[in-house]
Order: sequence, then structure tokens, then C-alpha cells
Amino acid sequence: MSIGLLGRKLGMTRIFDPEGVSVSVTVIEAGPCWIIQRKTVEHDGYEAVQIGFSEKKKGVGKPELGHFKKHGVAPARFVREMRVERDAQLKPGDLLTVSLFKEGDRLDVTGTSKGKGFQGVVKRHGFRGGHASRGSMFHRAPGSIGASSDPSRVWKNARMPGRMGGDQVTRQNLLVVKVDAEQNILLVRGDVPGPSGGHVVLKRSTKSAT
Repeated sequence: MSIGLLGRKLGMTRIFDPEGVSVSVTVIEAGPCWIIQRKTVEHDGYEAVQIGFSEKKKGVGKPELGHFKKHGVAPARFVREMRVERDAQLKPGDLLTVSLFKEGDRLDVTGTSKGKGFQGVVKRHGFRGGHASRGSMFHRAPGSIGASSDPSRVWKNARMPGRMGGDQVTRQNLLVVKVDAEQNILLVRGDVPGPSGGHVVLKRSTKSAT
């Protein structure tokens, strides 16, 4: 499994392809990331690396600071673990940059979707709602949720009002349109989960684009 990168979503814009067609792209600051810890089968039971992105200069707790000092690296604001092959030549302190990717690559991008708070069924599930005319008394309500005398309860997984957003979401097979190695910028076609400034995880796609 090839290693990925951590980054930050900067926002969206559009560019024009050679045929002059407008293409919506997401701008991502991808890296630089540094290896914090190397995990091995012998010591940890599996092969992986812990990588960090965006140096954290304030608010680092003592246990957290001790972990970074043990491996001789700077504290990171965003830390994730990625599986690697047993023979991967990676060690604490190694730097990973956006040059890992090139134009035409396909990526799976994982982020946390925008939290929308407590929402009703019309916004959360796309219910149609009732008539908007006066006197209807039924506009955006969920309607009946009962099941009469049998089974005399509400069925599990009924679509009802509740917390919306704030979930981990992965967009698969996003096309890398442009790589700017000097500024650590990546342009991917389409949208990426989360708000501008939100952290994302970038990995090579494991599924076919077709």
C-alpha cells in the first residue's frame, strides 16, 4: 500500500482545460508531512507509520509532547496513521511532500463534512412536506411514525429529525488536475468534504475510475 498525505482544504475555484471548458476544482494544501513514528510487526503487531501535518506551537500537553520528543520530531496539529508495506524505507523525521502525486492520479480524499446542527426531515432526508397553503396545518412535519397496534412501537432506523453533518466522508476517484510542488498545492477535480480550512487525508484510489 502506497503512503498518502495529510493536508488542508483551502477552498474551491475553477480552471479551464485545453479545450476551454470550465472545470471546478478544490485547492488543497498537501503537506509537507513528517514521519512521527514507525510501527512494525515485531513491536506493534502491524506495519504502519504515524505522520503529522501543520506544526503545533501552542497547547501541546505533556504526554503528547513526550511522544514527539521521544521520536525527535516537532509536534503536529493533525496526526494520522497509515499502513505501509513491511519493506517500506521510512523512519521518524522523513519528510513527505506533494511530489508524491502527479497530474492524472486518482485520489480518495477523506474529511469531516460540515456540521449543520439539529435539522428536520425536510432538510435532513429530503421529505416533500405538506401543502404550503393556509389552513393546512401540515407543512414540514415528519408525519405519522407509528405502526398501529402491531408491533406497537416505532421501527428502528426510521428517518426522523436529528443531528446532520459532522461525519467522516470519503470522496473517491478524484482526478488530480495540477500539482504545484513549490507551494505544496494540489488541485483536484470536484468537491472535497468539509469547510475551507478543514483537514483532509489523501490516498491513492484503490478502485477503478470506471
